[in-house]
Amino acid sequence: MIARFRIPALLIALALVAGACAETEPPPVAYSGDLQKGNPPTPEEVAATILGEAPEATDLSADQQARLDTALAESPAGCEMLDTSSCMLPFPSDALTEEDPDSATNRRVNLPEGQLANEAGTTLDPTTWNTLDGFSPSTPIVVYVPGIDAEATNLPSETEIGESLTEESPTVLVDLDTGQLVPHWAEMDSQTDDPARKSLIIHPATSLLETHRIGVALRNIVGTNGVAVPAPVQFQVLRDNYNSDAPQFTDIRDDYDVVFNELAEAGVERQSLYLAWWFTVGSAESLAGNVLSMRDDAMGALNGSAPAFSINAVRTDDLEDGIARVVEGTFEVPLYLENDQPGSVMSFDDAGEPTTTGTITADFVCTIPDQATDTGEARPVVYGHGLLGTADEAASSHVQVTAAEANLVYCSTDALGLSEGDVGFVAQVLGDISKFPAVADRLQQAILNYLYLGRLMVNVDGLGSAEEFMTDSGANMLNTDEAYWDGNSQGAILGGAVTAVAQDWTKAVLGVGGMGYATLLNRSVDFQEYFAIMRQAYPDPIEQQVIYGVMQMLWDRGETAGYVQHLTTRPYDLTPPHTVLMTVAFGDHQVANITADTIARSLGIEVYKPELPEGADDVPADDRFWDLDGIEQFPHEASALYYWYSGTLPPPNGNITPVQGPLYAAECSGAAAETEVKCMDPHEDPRRQQGVRAQKDAFFQPDGVIINVCDDEPCEATPRSELDY
Repeated sequence: MIARFRIPALLIALALVAGACAETEPPPVAYSGDLQKGNPPTPEEVAATILGEAPEATDLSADQQARLDTALAESPAGCEMLDTSSCMLPFPSDALTEEDPDSATNRRVNLPEGQLANEAGTTLDPTTWNTLDGFSPSTPIVVYVPGIDAEATNLPSETEIGESLTEESPTVLVDLDTGQLVPHWAEMDSQTDDPARKSLIIHPATSLLETHRIGVALRNIVGTNGVAVPAPVQFQVLRDNYNSDAPQFTDIRDDYDVVFNELAEAGVERQSLYLAWWFTVGSAESLAGNVLSMRDDAMGALNGSAPAFSINAVRTDDLEDGIARVVEGTFEVPLYLENDQPGSVMSFDDAGEPTTTGTITADFVCTIPDQATDTGEARPVVYGHGLLGTADEAASSHVQVTAAEANLVYCSTDALGLSEGDVGFVAQVLGDISKFPAVADRLQQAILNYLYLGRLMVNVDGLGSAEEFMTDSGANMLNTDEAYWDGNSQGAILGGAVTAVAQDWTKAVLGVGGMGYATLLNRSVDFQEYFAIMRQAYPDPIEQQVIYGVMQMLWDRGETAGYVQHLTTRPYDLTPPHTVLMTVAFGDHQVANITADTIARSLGIEVYKPELPEGADDVPADDRFWDLDGIEQFPHEASALYYWYSGTLPPPNGNITPVQGPLYAAECSGAAAETEVKCMDPHEDPRRQQGVRAQKDAFFQPDGVIINVCDDEPCEATPRSELDY
């Protein structure tokens, strides 16, 4: 169990169902013969052992010894010694952890001090990171390979993910606990033109299983001179069993021999390796434990009642047709931060559990349709706003149109950590990443605030007891059977995390979202102006990519990436299973499509087919949407992924934004960038489609399902530029 839970009696039935659903089958074994039980090895296992067998020990040549001495001298204590271009490369690595028998993984992160210095000389304070028991399940894997010819090496791209599972793939990820190959894509860092500081970045195409060990292997790396790039000499000592009395090798030779054999069982020959290492993925407790403990404590404190709230203002002017009013107010939430200001961090008790320091007064904005005031039975929807936005997005025109058509009451609150009030502090973080823990901690408080807002909407003593939320006849206008979640962009990226721990709703629409900010940032036009701040503070391109991975380790606690494995059918204890509808804008300029696909691939979510109109993309659907099965029949009772096509150019491969891609440069010069639909950002189109509104109406029901709104044809969106809401 991850945390204690105290929940109202009305949730016990759901909790029991969730507990039953939480049981999962054990992962498949890595090979067919169980050697521990005395079964004889198969011929394949014998062959695999040979592939991983250590050569006879030999001495280093004088040249090798000299190069080894230099490499080890450039690798200070506490660093990963395999890559001297940075103390923390390759990243992530269990060389940056230590044993901890009390953790769920038997490891504890141990990032060294004195690293990742900004231009002012301030280095990373690893204190918060070193409380983790592993690395992110959505981590980028960063390494520097001098002299690599990426094209000749034939790295598997994001539209060739299936190639990463073949014998020819130069990059290999292996789940060492199951023996299974992990699908992924690999890319050279396109944010720099300097070959001496250009990283190779590997992205898992599915969430890495919590607590598992992941082996990384690079093989058959071709250099710019057309021949194989020689392995670093310090890795040659391990791979080729060279004699060395350097203490760096004393404790790891045996570990490497085990991993070489594990890689061999997956078909990776020891002698083919340019480099290999491994890392441990964090546990559910490390990722979600704080939020679950906060939820337990805060919901238990309510003792079945509603959070305290007040109404501050009612707006009736300039509303869309069918909307009665917009209500603004505040509600009280237990505060688990040291204070309620940007930059504050979480408060912990002596046992290491989050502890309250008082309460925070959170704002809310709610849109109320005419039908709710007339007949009641309005369904309550908690709304997640966009990046660095505010709760007022719950009163935006597209939300009002949706609310009016389907008799939905939408309410939102500010997403602390990434709301408008946090802009100044976020800019500071990009200049000093030691301040980043405060962003992650405030996001966790934001998750609790959203949960409290949901409880405020469904509790009979909550909003429905206020005059502003009553029908004309004086009854509660809200149907309090269940709430629902609807979030767009940041509201979907955070919304997956909120929904994974939600007890008051089981259905969520995640609009134009994804997961894994470390993958998203370079691919988003939203980040470009902020990237300029980071680039000035941290000018080394290699360290920039390491920083993304380091931030992801804590960002997991405040976005879908850290919770995705428990979002739908493997819920946390005493949490109901959830169903999600993902709506994606093809070619989105702000949230990369590949990050939404990774969610779907991780959870086995089926995609609506045909995904795109003929001629919309040169990449075959089986490659663009690799390993995403199609929905077989409607109405669909499980989670689903829908692509909406506005006529936008397809996204480019690589860690660049769509507007930095070669196709955009060729077709969107000059006035075309502002006037041609193919050049415009479709990010806000799906939420404005009548078909999406119809789906929400059918989905936001206790027995809601996903309906077919595209008549077995590709879902083509009317661009926002042609709509008036």
